[in-house]
Amino acid sequence: MAKRDYLTLDDFDYRGKTVLLRVDINSPIDHKTQKISNENRIVQSLPTIRELVNKGAKIVIIAHQGDTLDYHNLISLREHAGRLSQKLGQKVQFIDDIAGPAAREKIKNLKVGEILLLDNLRFLTEEVSTFEDAVKLTPEEMVPTHLVRNLAPLADYYVNDAFAAAHRNSPSMVAFQELLPSAAGILYDKEVTALNQVLENPERPCVFLLGGSKISDAFGMMEKVLAEGTADYVLTAGVTGQVMHLASGKKLGSPSEKFIADRGLEKFVAPAREYLKNYPDKLRTPLDFGTDDDGKRHEVSADELPIESLIIDIGAKTVEEYGKILREAGTIFVNGPVGIYEQEIGAYGTRKLWEIIGEARGYSVIGGGDTVASAARLGDLSTIDHVCTGGGALIRFLSGKKLPLVEAMKKARKRWGV
Repeated sequence: MAKRDYLTLDDFDYRGKTVLLRVDINSPIDHKTQKISNENRIVQSLPTIRELVNKGAKIVIIAHQGDTLDYHNLISLREHAGRLSQKLGQKVQFIDDIAGPAAREKIKNLKVGEILLLDNLRFLTEEVSTFEDAVKLTPEEMVPTHLVRNLAPLADYYVNDAFAAAHRNSPSMVAFQELLPSAAGILYDKEVTALNQVLENPERPCVFLLGGSKISDAFGMMEKVLAEGTADYVLTAGVTGQVMHLASGKKLGSPSEKFIADRGLEKFVAPAREYLKNYPDKLRTPLDFGTDDDGKRHEVSADELPIESLIIDIGAKTVEEYGKILREAGTIFVNGPVGIYEQEIGAYGTRKLWEIIGEARGYSVIGGGDTVASAARLGDLSTIDHVCTGGGALIRFLSGKKLPLVEAMKKARKRWGV
């Protein structure tokens, strides 16, 4: 990777200083028990916390959980503090205040090496997505917000380790850089380094496997990596592969075409047609498909379509063809499962390709909620070189869109660079 355009933990001396640390420990919540059901993001935050403890800092952690559109998960961070304490082997203090008098007093009394987690940032109106969407403040305009004006004077440094929320333009993500010397945490550095390796300096051949049902993500990335020559091959599967089939002038059958039409995904047929025309040697589409035939799996060649059964997977010939390309790849990026992996009759392709990717020699990067979930269920995450914590941030980064946090960290380097 080229020279970092952000500062890191190694750029400042934190001994005896108060560090405001923004992490992303937003975790899945079991709606019945209201308890955390997956600790992955909590685990990913540990290296930066440990490093700051080792550097003699007083650590104030700020984080969010849930949102207005995710209100079932909008709960206190008290349990998060307990989970962090268990994993760090050190007490993480918690206070059910964010930037009020009680929180500020607690911060002032912190000793070297102590850790304090403030309560859920999303309890503040200025931190929820509806506020961001409606008000649209610049980082400079966020400086007078309740959070920033109350916490910034108590901190010596700001560290951001929340790449998964990098697409969020909120005070906790982009405004403290205006007032405090700011550095990226270990996870942020790891995420950006991995993604830049895929975009800027991939070992060849570089292969993108794009599946899933949220095909706007796939098409956003596809345009950039094909046009700029990042990808040597783009393997399409899932609904993306089906849309490519339609774009080639063929039919799928009424059940699958209705599935696509009901979700407004027909609009992607036109750009898919252009990609097939402009990049015929780079794009690969499924050779066969798995279908749901009254609860039983049935495979049909692409030439046999249309068929009056719902397509739920790729077939064995496609797995074989894609497997050859993946085994020879120098770099592999995956976003989206290749079929309806939650059902056993639709899990074949996803399971087989995760096995192949796990054994492949190439540097592998995966990201996105369903992608990671399918790999955890049907593959072995330990065989993947980098598992991104972000979904929306990851897609936007690889699509070439500017991310508020990334821009703020670049600006901070220019302002606070040492």
